[in-house]
Amino acid sequence: MNKLVSIIKSAGYADRVLTDQQKARIIGGSDDRRYGQVKRALQSGALVRVKRGLYVLAEQYREHPLHPFALAQVLVAGSYVSMETALAFHGWIPEAVYTTVSVTPRRKSQVIDHPNFGHFDFNPLALHKSEFLAGVQRHVISGQAMLVASPLRALMDLVVYRKQKWEGLEWVQRGMRIDETNLLQTRGKDFSALKDVYKHKSANEFLSQLEKGVRALKANKPTSRQRA
Repeated sequence: MNKLVSIIKSAGYADRVLTDQQKARIIGGSDDRRYGQVKRALQSGALVRVKRGLYVLAEQYREHPLHPFALAQVLVAGSYVSMETALAFHGWIPEAVYTTVSVTPRRKSQVIDHPNFGHFDFNPLALHKSEFLAGVQRHVISGQAMLVASPLRALMDLVVYRKQKWEGLEWVQRGMRIDETNLLQTRGKDFSALKDVYKHKSANEFLSQLEKGVRALKANKPTSRQRA
């Protein structure tokens, strides 16, 4: 095993993305010494550069595969996974999504393609900063932490990104292929949590109409006693 790999694993960083600062603290010694060790590890394939200043151990040295959602958080600090990616994660849409789509607190969109870790798409939205993480949940998968939008937040982020106007529940159910069962699982507090998130009037109108539509669905849904 490469010496640097052994040091990283012993420090408990086998499954984490390493920054230059963390690397310096773990390895110690002079800049030249660290540079030499990192260079040899990169050449041997034991260490993989994600981008400048960010590194991960190669797959065979990790306890668990690197999760793209956790990596997205490191690639753009403060971002969270949303839109189609989060909807697929929650099982709200049937299609597989091969791009990790995130909402970024930055002003510009950013696309990152990595030959080892896939395609990442970061998009800014017109949001109130104080409510940036409303409806966003922290998940831990294989010891890796990640921020993922709730299903309703992911759907609304997609609506805002596409500038989609309310066209009735048909667009949600047929256009997005979101099953009625999933919509029925939403609660009043899920909608309330998002009422101060979006800046544009059209987004808030969509949210309001969606809540009314879901209420109508629930009102028309026969109870177990009625079905019996």
